[in-house]
Amino acid sequence: MEQTFAGKVALVTGAGKNIGRTIALDLAQRGASVVVNGRSDRASVDAVVGEINAAGGQALGCMADVSDEAATNRMIADTVAAFGGIDVVVSNAGLRRQTRFLEMSLKEWREILSVALDGAFILARAAVPHMIPRGGGAIVSLSGISTHVGTPNRCHVSASKAGLEGLMRALAIELAPVGITCNSVAPGAVDTVRGASAGGALPSALIDRSIPLGRKASVDDIAAAVRYLAGPDGRYVTGQTLHVNGGLFLT
Repeated sequence: MEQTFAGKVALVTGAGKNIGRTIALDLAQRGASVVVNGRSDRASVDAVVGEINAAGGQALGCMADVSDEAATNRMIADTVAAFGGIDVVVSNAGLRRQTRFLEMSLKEWREILSVALDGAFILARAAVPHMIPRGGGAIVSLSGISTHVGTPNRCHVSASKAGLEGLMRALAIELAPVGITCNSVAPGAVDTVRGASAGGALPSALIDRSIPLGRKASVDDIAAAVRYLAGPDGRYVTGQTLHVNGGLFLT
């Protein structure tokens, strides 16, 4: 496998399972030293770290709630201490809830936004000073189709992702002079394990028929998009939202 990330250091939040796990493994297989972040599931994070190290890669597990500024700052400090710097930040951490608008509390609204949106801001602010001396780098955030098509019972998730895309566009302009690209990947329906709070399993046959390409995305499809935006082939792409949805939503 081509070592396009050899010598690079990548941090992936929410990397214990599903999309985040696959992104972390993909970058490690291509030569990156990877920091695997999780908030509470230490066993999943350790499993990903073990898988990378067993394959001959370099990985470090860091437990931190990205909405906690002090914890995130410590994670960045641990990253720099272990690997000497940071080149790629993937903001994948997020909470998925299904709650009707009129039943949603302000506490729940703020909790959802605090991870996906506040967390991406806190993480970028902590990481960028360490990316600049290395000649730049890449920030990639994970958005989603729901903010573009509208989804009932998820207004807080949709709002957080809309804000996330806006943050990436603003940072793309502000950080371009120091060589840092900032982009979003917006998956459609993805074949992952969904927890009960996210609505549980989706009816595959119904969803597949509604997608022009006839199937949900695999986690590898999403990891490939992140790899492109974070890697050498994507260095002239910034401020964009890359939709990976099989034609379900067209821009």
